[in-house]
Amino acid sequence: MRSIAGVLLSTLLFSLLSAPALLAAKDAKADSNGMLLQPFPAKAHVAQVTHVAGKTLKYTVTVGSLPVRDHAGKVIANVMYTAYTVPGHKRPVTFAVNGGPGASSVFLNLGAIGPKKVNFGDAGDSPSDPATLHDNPGTWLDFTDLVFIDPVGTGYSRAREDDKQATKDFYSTDADIHYLSRIIYDWLVRNGRMTSRKYLVGESYGGFRGPRITEYLQTRLGVAMNGVVLISPYLDPASYENGEVSPLPWMLTLPSITAAHLEREGKLTSAAMQKVIAYTRGEYAHALMLGNSNPAERDRMIQRVTRMTGLDPTFVRYSGGRIDTAAYLREVHRAQGRIGSVYDSNVSAWDPFPLSPQQRSNDPLLNAIIAPTTTAMVNFITQTVGWKYDGRYYALSYHVNKLWHEDADARSGSVAQLREAVANDPNLHVLIAHGWNDLSCPFMGSVLIVDQMPVMGGKDRVKVREYPGGHMFYTRRDSQAALRKDVMALYNKL
Repeated sequence: MRSIAGVLLSTLLFSLLSAPALLAAKDAKADSNGMLLQPFPAKAHVAQVTHVAGKTLKYTVTVGSLPVRDHAGKVIANVMYTAYTVPGHKRPVTFAVNGGPGASSVFLNLGAIGPKKVNFGDAGDSPSDPATLHDNPGTWLDFTDLVFIDPVGTGYSRAREDDKQATKDFYSTDADIHYLSRIIYDWLVRNGRMTSRKYLVGESYGGFRGPRITEYLQTRLGVAMNGVVLISPYLDPASYENGEVSPLPWMLTLPSITAAHLEREGKLTSAAMQKVIAYTRGEYAHALMLGNSNPAERDRMIQRVTRMTGLDPTFVRYSGGRIDTAAYLREVHRAQGRIGSVYDSNVSAWDPFPLSPQQRSNDPLLNAIIAPTTTAMVNFITQTVGWKYDGRYYALSYHVNKLWHEDADARSGSVAQLREAVANDPNLHVLIAHGWNDLSCPFMGSVLIVDQMPVMGGKDRVKVREYPGGHMFYTRRDSQAALRKDVMALYNKL
């Protein structure tokens, strides 16, 4: 595993005659690998223009950092943020976090909702394509200011302590929620925005963070969100367990596998998916519960699943109609020597180990998005905005992911906090957005979660919306436009 990027001590020694270099060396902190982490520079600004909804929008980009302190007031980490602000009174502000754990906010920033966009994540995109930024037609900046937060260990954000202590202070379920909530609080205070309307958007594990941060801000830090948008959220980890007895894990994935097949057939529509959802929660769940006690019902289910998924009948029969995700991703494109992505099985790449009994390579979509997002973000921060820092930028940190420690309640997910946050504030509205093809955080999980929630002031307070595409469905222009329309409706409720 590569160490955290920094400035080597030997490099500093070559500059002993430079007084600024001596001061920088004195202030630098060493990480667990002995690398020196230079102090972050002062925040930097640049004025930019984008075009959205037929209008020209002028805005300011600010790249800066906020300290994280321990109970004694010692700085134990620095969290970098990228903020986009537009002049005007009573502008709302939206805070954005991605997931992982170990992901920076670049995917929401330069893919989903920021004013500029780089191409990544679609079928046919190549890591070596020019990482050129262009106007993002799906940006939210025309109706809200945006603050993208890179959690500790991602982007340029860094812990100022060794891995053992950082795991305790940052790389665990509850500690993660507590310091990120404080970063939001501190940004609001420092920028005089405590009285602004406030929103939170989280993607993937950021969707796990979303309800917990919202509830923690409400009840501990005294900051109330007006709305929450959860994109492809990871809300209930426990629902994927015990597939030998429970039908739930298979109910979550069948609709997304079917959606991918319908898309390949050119038949993917909302009406078609409503029929899939109805079958999944009805006859399919019933047949799974019956198991071998009713062979006729079991066989009918297997035949139906075969038609729905377009998979080889023998493969489906041997699976008992329970389609394992990893097996499916190898099977669906096997004839072409390719492997599908768990984030969108219709995005595939060559399988470098096609004869291996198990997948040996990393996810093809994940591998393909690191280069364009990293290149575009590093160039944007250091050259366009002028926030000069020599450390390594982590779009994804596998090191953080490896160190991650789940607290005792992590497997319970964030469903309880979602319910509590909605119950605490009768004006809070939540939009949960998914791509139909996503198998990493399937949309069916959120459908079932919301349908089981009590109705607290109206069904429209917590909504689930699905769109063509996968985990990052917003890389598709039409799906991104539909998301933007739904989010605008949410913001316009107040």
